[in-house]
Amino acid sequence: MHLSVISRVTGVLLALFSLVMAVPAAVAFVYDEPAIRAFGITFGITLASGLVLLAAGRTRQGMRSGDGFVVTVLFYAGLGVFGAIPFYLRDGLNIDFTNALFESLSGLTTTGSTVLTGLDDMPKSILFYRHLLQWLGGMGIIVLAVAILPMLGIGGMQLFRAETPGPVKDNKLTPRITETAKALWYLYFSITVVCAIGYALAGMSIFDAICHSFSTVAIGGFSTHDASIGYFQSPAIEAIAIVFMIISGINFGLHFFAWNRRSPSYYWRDQELRLYLAMLAGVAVIVCWILSRHPGASDSPIREGIFHAVSMATTTGFTTTDFSLWPSAAPILLLLAAFTGGCAASTAGGIKVIRVLLIYKQGMREIKRLIHPNGVFSIKLGRQRVSDTVINGIWGFFSAYVILFLTMLVLLMMLAPVDFTTAFSAVAASLNNLGPGLGSVSLNYAEMPDGAKWLLMVAMLFGRLEIFTLLVLLTPAFWRR
Repeated sequence: MHLSVISRVTGVLLALFSLVMAVPAAVAFVYDEPAIRAFGITFGITLASGLVLLAAGRTRQGMRSGDGFVVTVLFYAGLGVFGAIPFYLRDGLNIDFTNALFESLSGLTTTGSTVLTGLDDMPKSILFYRHLLQWLGGMGIIVLAVAILPMLGIGGMQLFRAETPGPVKDNKLTPRITETAKALWYLYFSITVVCAIGYALAGMSIFDAICHSFSTVAIGGFSTHDASIGYFQSPAIEAIAIVFMIISGINFGLHFFAWNRRSPSYYWRDQELRLYLAMLAGVAVIVCWILSRHPGASDSPIREGIFHAVSMATTTGFTTTDFSLWPSAAPILLLLAAFTGGCAASTAGGIKVIRVLLIYKQGMREIKRLIHPNGVFSIKLGRQRVSDTVINGIWGFFSAYVILFLTMLVLLMMLAPVDFTTAFSAVAASLNNLGPGLGSVSLNYAEMPDGAKWLLMVAMLFGRLEIFTLLVLLTPAFWRR
């Protein structure tokens, strides 16, 4: 591990992040809001810290894979700290640093949990900043930086592998990692623009359309209103949200191949996508059926059932009503659907559909082996054979996920005087980067004790970095190398 390399790369990334503050500062200027001071101070502190780290890391050494893991974790954690400064300095919010950090990390990890209330009356610049954090965190700020770092003489493959979600991380869309990162961000930006236009045409103001397009494509779930999407009371807006939540939950590599080669057949041939769509449809049908069986539960069982099924299953977290008040089977099903989440290499959270699919195929292979002990069976995705190394890695991930989830569940119940439903849903919503939970965290997390919020912040980071990226740093063997 090269500390000078880590210092240099982290410094460059922080310096780049400081420039982001110019955008919400411009919004504050347009709306004549005093928050411009908070963004200016944050810019100065972040830039100065980045330049100090950059100066301390003068080296021409290349970055190894271990360095990439350290930089990824340091950058997300550090970005959360620096990103919390505007929330902390803005007088009208009246929140301490723990709550400011919670809001910042929730945005960057696209979790969507919030400790803020009164969003309808909040300064436009702060609202925009929350959504901007989610949008940058959606595809990964580090992927954006990878497209720039080679110009500074720093290789980016190690960072890309450490940050990109999914079990198969070595497949590049273009021959060079820089071009890969640029391709992903061009695609990400284009989808965001189309989403914003759709929202605007459906009746949102330009400001709301931009903000909600950020949180929709990032599958983050932040809103400019306390009532979330329910504020607009618009079937058209809900339909657009459904479409773009589904699109954003699909593997962006698949989007790239299908759109770059003008061949929609790539979508249908992908087993993960077919299962993803089938699961969304299945959850929607069941939720709609449950609501239709209880006439008083919802005014529009089909409309609300489909919207919340897509929103929760993709780990977005938008709501049109307090779904936690529905008949118990519906909110529990929605929460469990978030455990699977979206496709690998998407902006969604959760275990990922591809892992669930391969775990199922492995289970079926074991059943076949019991029936035919001497048989040789392979697991395939389409025509491609999946190696046992990948299967073992997925089982390792699943085991670590379960152990981590249960550990955090017990710890949260020790740190906060909450019931099991609240604790279970809070950990699930944080680890799966979902946001809204059940019980006392169905609306926001403001009432949770500080210790519980710190635990949930750790869960957000584990979920966003898919456990192993962060877990490897907690292993003594990593530091003895």
